[in-house]
Amino acid sequence: MIGGLFAGHDQCGGDIIEKDGRKFKLFYGMSSDTAMNKHHGSVAEYRASEGKTITIPYRGDVNNTVQDILGGIRSACTYTGASKLKELAKRTTFIRVTQQTNDMYVPYEV
Repeated sequence: MIGGLFAGHDQCGGDIIEKDGRKFKLFYGMSSDTAMNKHHGSVAEYRASEGKTITIPYRGDVNNTVQDILGGIRSACTYTGASKLKELAKRTTFIRVTQQTNDMYVPYEV
């Protein structure tokens, strides 16, 4: 489920694709047609695909993204007054939010 967050980085598999002077990487979910045909062979014949195959902008080294995530967690701890990560859950109320459609990658669909 976190694959999309790390997709497009140097540490991800796949080749860099250049299109109109911009760099992209191919990304596909493990329930997509691409993954089923590549990794599971005949499974693709009887199983419905649930994922997409898209090209996403190349993002360089993953360290920058990890540092952004850590910064967001530190900020959340500051806002809630949590001095340690384990205090965060005690000082907040987490609310489950559902989404009917996943439009996150729509601009990048192949």
